[in-house]
Amino acid sequence: MNVSASPRSATLSQRSRVLRALGVTPWVQRATRSGPTVVEPSQPLPDLAAGVACVVVLPQSCATRELDLLGRLLNACGSTLARAARVRVTDGQLAEVPHARAYLVFGEAQAHALGRALPAAAMQSAQIVLADELVQVLTAAEAKRRLWSALRNLRRTLAVAER
Repeated sequence: MNVSASPRSATLSQRSRVLRALGVTPWVQRATRSGPTVVEPSQPLPDLAAGVACVVVLPQSCATRELDLLGRLLNACGSTLARAARVRVTDGQLAEVPHARAYLVFGEAQAHALGRALPAAAMQSAQIVLADELVQVLTAAEAKRRLWSALRNLRRTLAVAER
């Protein structure tokens, strides 16, 4: 009897192929037998006093499913985006926005709130990437394509800024 690979491993290999086609290198945790391993980051962690690398601007109300999608997306795109600060727009206003090299904004209403909260000099020096709201990303293929494209461009910009 010929036993094929498990459905889970087939799904994981397809996921890896899709992520590589999109320009995303998936991270794989190494299994060790000698106990926990301390992994030293290849790049220094961003200094929060000097500003953060990226800030994600979200609407006030996000469902758990949408936040789960966001977490998976940012983790798949590397450590810089995985550690991105997340701020929420409350009643059309942002309370406090850290200065960053890049902003990932989900929805036009959040972009307007970011424009009102940031000084002009900070907006001019940062890259602001507008993406569709997470609800649309979950339901529309075009929104997913635009988000992946935006994330790819954002990763390139942040990689150039780190050099």
